[in-house]
Amino acid sequence: MCLGIPGRIVEISDPTRKLATIDVAGVRREVNVMCIEGDAPLDTLVGAWVLIHVGFAMSRIDEEEARATLDILAQMGEAEDEVAAMRASERMLGAER
Repeated sequence: MCLGIPGRIVEISDPTRKLATIDVAGVRREVNVMCIEGDAPLDTLVGAWVLIHVGFAMSRIDEEEARATLDILAQMGEAEDEVAAMRASERMLGAER
């Protein structure tokens, strides 16, 4: 099942490539923010909650919606699976470095 998961942008990691670091339940991952950048400078996205799918921030959401979505995903067991997968890929990437 493919799903979007909420995360919060903590920094713009590569403005040229439109990449930002997001935090999802304590796991940090780099995602592309091209779909949500708009006309404002990329730095204005720091702190924003976004819905992430396959490495892209697909839309901006407010904090209340993000928390409600995370709660629903947790109840369904989906959030844990997605976070576990993110942690596993983070460990694999770390081992390759």
